[in-house]
Amino acid sequence: MSVEQTSLHPPKDSALRGAVRFVALANFAYFGVEFTIALLIGSVALFADSIDFLEDMLLNLLILLGLSWSPVWRGRLGMVLAGVLLIPGLATIRTAWEKFQNPIPPDPILLAVAGVGALIVNLTCALVLARHRQHHGSLAKAAFLSARNDALANVAIVGAGLLTAVILSGWLDLIVGLGILAINADAARQVWIAAQREIRAENQKSAAET
Repeated sequence: MSVEQTSLHPPKDSALRGAVRFVALANFAYFGVEFTIALLIGSVALFADSIDFLEDMLLNLLILLGLSWSPVWRGRLGMVLAGVLLIPGLATIRTAWEKFQNPIPPDPILLAVAGVGALIVNLTCALVLARHRQHHGSLAKAAFLSARNDALANVAIVGAGLLTAVILSGWLDLIVGLGILAINADAARQVWIAAQREIRAENQKSAAET
């Protein structure tokens, strides 16, 4: 391997690429599992979370594309990814409205089991990405925040499944689904701020060098 090739893909970049690739595959795999269960039991929370898994797969694929870009272009891509983080919210709003009109409780056991599975996947992804979250600014931050926040949402899904078994109400499922929307909105805000900071720092560096 030439010196030029090595500079394009230093060890930290290679490690981050491997981590992001693993997270993308894991998210795509569990998307199919959770989406199927969501349709089977009519769960707003699982539907929103399954779409979120698909979004995370896309997010990490975009990050792979952007790792070799300059800091300014990484920051710009970070701004795009901030918008991508909000995509599951659109599906959540539509599904939540349908649940609001007919709040039938989903199967609590399948809801809780699916939530536990999602929690395991997201915790694994968060741990894989944790040591890279300060690397490449907004891109790695976007991947880590997405996995971390999804894990928090999964805890709520498991809790909703357990409580639904007791009170037999569909409102908990609806509330958790809307909570996932709020978590994604906050993650998008943080990624947007990180992207702006990355662009600003590079512009200041360029100005100082000229």
